[in-house]
Amino acid sequence: MIDFGLPEEVKTDVLYDVIILGAGSAGLTAAIYTSRSLLKTLVIDPAPAGGLALTTELIENYPGFPDGILGPQLMAAFRRQAEKFKAEIIEITPVNAVRLSGQEKEVVTDRGTFRSKAIIIATGRRYKEIGIKGENEYKGKGVSYCATCDAPLFRGKDVAVVASGSSGIQEGLRLLKFVNSVILIGLPPRQAVEPYLLEKIKDQKNISLLLHHRLLEIYGERTVKGVKIEDLETGEVRDIRVDGVFIFASLTPNSELFEGIEKDRHGFILADDRTLKTNLPGVYVAGDVRSKNLRQIATAVGDGALAAHGVKQYLHELEREKHRP
Repeated sequence: MIDFGLPEEVKTDVLYDVIILGAGSAGLTAAIYTSRSLLKTLVIDPAPAGGLALTTELIENYPGFPDGILGPQLMAAFRRQAEKFKAEIIEITPVNAVRLSGQEKEVVTDRGTFRSKAIIIATGRRYKEIGIKGENEYKGKGVSYCATCDAPLFRGKDVAVVASGSSGIQEGLRLLKFVNSVILIGLPPRQAVEPYLLEKIKDQKNISLLLHHRLLEIYGERTVKGVKIEDLETGEVRDIRVDGVFIFASLTPNSELFEGIEKDRHGFILADDRTLKTNLPGVYVAGDVRSKNLRQIATAVGDGALAAHGVKQYLHELEREKHRP
């Protein structure tokens, strides 16, 4: 295993006021608010800081940027602001275990165990496997879940995109800069897709839509060579020759690690809407991993601020308890 080391200021032998798990929009916003309030703050993320926004080329609906802003650019600004107020951020650091009961919380990583008085869970979501034949066999051999990561590997080739909702379409459009053609498979009803994205698709000559279809199988030799799809209206099954398959079918919450936390039936973490506190004292949640109706950068930012405020109140109450006779 590669040892990236710890930033010089990050220590495993200190008690942080708050540890924030996740360095996406919600986590970095929470870090801005907690560190600006002079709370000793540590942010831990198993991936590069920025979350899913890093894979979004152009963000057009975040206030203050009428011409849009690149996802990585926006997240870099979030990070700079958090670090300006002395938040400590370590990335590419998987969390192996957490202990959330008691007044001291523990986060166990490959780089050591970190302790804090409070925790904000902002671990977000990830694209999940869809469990079709050939998916695991050709993972990394033509099957991908990240256009930003792998698009250059398919330069000049033909690819299929298993899309669900607007995020899947955005990924398909991003691929067009690299690939020869994109086939979007299994789009949901039009009302589930933002209209401006459908207009964008109309303007592209090398993207095609296969509405009301589902992917049955991915096949190939050493790498992907094609897919089998079924027309859900006629039952017809046919083969399409492609060099790669990008799967953006559904997003699942990164919440498996947190035992004892109340979740909804989909695994999203439940919290009080006013404070974002969970059922465990001193544990708060923010962003896409939270059970809520809308998941956008703007709502993640609001969550981050609210969770940070909740932590500040919780720590204040702990101090009051210490000094009560």
